[in-house]
Amino acid sequence: MTTPAHPSAAALPAYDRTRLTPGIVHIGLGNFHRAHQAVYLDDLFALGEGHDWAIIGAGVRPADAAMRDALKAQDCLSTVIELDPTGRRARRIGAMIDFLPVERGNGALIAAMARPEIRIVSLTVTEGGYFMDAAGRLDTGAPDIQADAARPDVPETAFGAILAALKRRRAAGVPPFTVMSCDNLPGNGHVTQQVVVGLARLSDPDFADWVEAHVAFPNGMVDRITPATGARERAMAAAFGLDDPVPVTCEPFRQWVLEDHFPAGRPALEKVGVVFTEHVHAYETMKIRILNGGHAIIAYPGGLMDVDLVHEAMEQPLISAFLDKVEREEIIPIVPPVPDTDLHDYYAVIRERFANPEVADTVRRLCLDGSNRQPKFIVPSIRDNRAAGRLPLGLILESALWCRYCAATSDAGTPIAPNDPNWGELTVRAQQAKDDPALWLAMSEVYGDLGSDPEVVVAFAQALRALWAKGARAVLTDYLAG
Repeated sequence: MTTPAHPSAAALPAYDRTRLTPGIVHIGLGNFHRAHQAVYLDDLFALGEGHDWAIIGAGVRPADAAMRDALKAQDCLSTVIELDPTGRRARRIGAMIDFLPVERGNGALIAAMARPEIRIVSLTVTEGGYFMDAAGRLDTGAPDIQADAARPDVPETAFGAILAALKRRRAAGVPPFTVMSCDNLPGNGHVTQQVVVGLARLSDPDFADWVEAHVAFPNGMVDRITPATGARERAMAAAFGLDDPVPVTCEPFRQWVLEDHFPAGRPALEKVGVVFTEHVHAYETMKIRILNGGHAIIAYPGGLMDVDLVHEAMEQPLISAFLDKVEREEIIPIVPPVPDTDLHDYYAVIRERFANPEVADTVRRLCLDGSNRQPKFIVPSIRDNRAAGRLPLGLILESALWCRYCAATSDAGTPIAPNDPNWGELTVRAQQAKDDPALWLAMSEVYGDLGSDPEVVVAFAQALRALWAKGARAVLTDYLAG
């Protein structure tokens, strides 16, 4: 790693920020947005283009107020540090020009989104922030959804605020903005549309029909590994001469693939590397199966073997070989073709990204929220293999590793702290599954009907019992030996 010798090593925006005007309201100013969408816009502005597409930041949770305070104190500039193994690079991202007050009822947010110059409202509210039930529909029983349905004029959710702003625009004769999800969800545009329209239908069915007919929700695939910020990251910023309490670190790699469905207009992001295509689903499936699925494959054995960091897991020969075998034999063969992309080359890049020691991503982060991620990243690959007449023993072993992890102790007996919104329920079930493995597969919200597939049930039971009897190292050794 090379350490900068003076503050000028942190590059400032290469454009006059006073000439920027807003075109986007973004809800959810976490690390990923500031290392991804904001960076692409910063690059575009540096070309002298799109200066009417600056970002107004927003949040709907009380915790977002702390981020607002930090960013407003530094003129809404974000520090982004790329963690390249050959040397870190820092830059100050200036694409955001304001951050709205975070308040009950979201009055400032609704007013901003109702402004005619706002043509895109984008979102990073996390995978679990879309109020979807196990069947992939809006969870109408969620307390926040019920509250917004009862009081749509003073909403508490991002989706309720979007509806309130759209209603205001319609009344004023202003065309609707495009709603663009930047979250890591399969069909994120379709999901967002279901949530927004479904919420509207609870209080105003006619308005819901209008939203469904007139508001665009493009699908997109996003990708960049962005660790959480802590003391290490703040020290990195200080090494560049920056006193920033909320710097962002990220890997050098980034990717953004979008449907070109923006009736109100959009910035020319294709000039800075964004791919616009009708085949977003193909890119998305590739990424979710190979990258996100790969994360799960290394995470749970790493957690059971008390490995802390992702690159350290990749240095473990058993984990690395397990990843290779499952990816090459059970995942890549069932991923549909992607335009202009060799899947094996893509996987080679993924391996390099996982092994980057500068990122220092944690195994615990990859293990987080398995009850939400497994049905998206792992179970579809099991299902596709079964449809092709194959029994994917490696993917089934991965699922058994997740179950064993949820029992809340590593193989060495180290306690595993809660790491899932449903941790308590999962831990009880995982401990019961030690004696009756079928109980784990009975979670239909995760596995669907796989729990009634006799071959899957037998293979899962064998894997889970072996993990309890011998531990992850021995089980991986046996699996790799065939």
